[in-house]
Amino acid sequence: MTSNIADTIEQLTHGITPPSEAWRSKARARLDTLTKPLGSLGRLEDIAAQVVAIREDKLAIPSGPIGKSVYVFAADHGITAEGVSAYPREVTHQMVLNFLAHGAAINVLARLHAVDLHVVDVGVDADFQGVAGLHHHKVANGTRNMLQEAAMTNEEMAHALFVGAQLASEAAAAGQTLVAIGEMGIGNTTSASAITCALTGIAPDQATGRGTGLDSAAHERKIRLVGNVLAKHFHGHSRPLSPLEILRCVGGFEIAAMTGVVLAASSQKLAVVVDGFISTAAAALAVAIEPNTLGYLIAGHRSQEPGHALLLKYLTLNPVLALDMRLGEGTGAVLAMSIVESAIRLYSQMATFTSAGVSEASE
Repeated sequence: MTSNIADTIEQLTHGITPPSEAWRSKARARLDTLTKPLGSLGRLEDIAAQVVAIREDKLAIPSGPIGKSVYVFAADHGITAEGVSAYPREVTHQMVLNFLAHGAAINVLARLHAVDLHVVDVGVDADFQGVAGLHHHKVANGTRNMLQEAAMTNEEMAHALFVGAQLASEAAAAGQTLVAIGEMGIGNTTSASAITCALTGIAPDQATGRGTGLDSAAHERKIRLVGNVLAKHFHGHSRPLSPLEILRCVGGFEIAAMTGVVLAASSQKLAVVVDGFISTAAAALAVAIEPNTLGYLIAGHRSQEPGHALLLKYLTLNPVLALDMRLGEGTGAVLAMSIVESAIRLYSQMATFTSAGVSEASE
């Protein structure tokens, strides 16, 4: 690890503390005074208490929607040269243009739920010069083929981490309460599978799914490839492996950027709603780098990818939704944001037994 990446991590993790248990207790106490039977809102009460513990006295509830943003990071992967996806590499570029034309699922859901959508080019193998509406933060035109060499250099990894951190800091400065992380990148489920195996020790055949829809033969090739990638980079290494080495060797620029979002958002006391498998791989790396980030994470949903359920269990995160989705783009996270906002509204706007003049339950 170079001094450059060491300095990067020092900057990104500085001042990250767990969410406040004192504020969580205050939230629980208020929830118990609201006009409802104790605990009757179920997980909504847990979610509200978590957000209060994160935001502390920053949880201002305006008359309109609370501040919500989703960041969709797009990047290409060198491993696509090995035929790991049912779709060609060019789809990453094409889908970015679709996002900007407001034609994708994430556009529909972000618009419906009043979530600010930010599309970020952090490593797409295409020229977006002069394209409006896009955050231009390209590190390189895709990662290297991780079957042959490390996916990125330390300098590239630091750059991508800082892209995500910068955007999270901008979200905090803009008064956001919730940020969601999503992605677009053909080949990135292979990267997420390798990260999952390296972090948890789970075998490739358990953590590697069909991605965008591989047939059985292609799926078997993908499982073998993940095993070969792990053997190349980590054979003979003792556990636990360094999360930064995992990210550098088998990650993607969009995964590094999302990791940066989680780290910086935690330092800024923002709640982070995590999307699917790839986003959760990034979140797991952030937790491995700085364990205090775990308390800032809300798992938006559980996808169909087998590795996603394994990662959620590893992180002890209980997803808000389980809709058998596997789209990415931040779609599951944005759907979950509506539930999270509902929990916050109930916490802040319901009457108490005293204010409503309603009798409480007898002892």
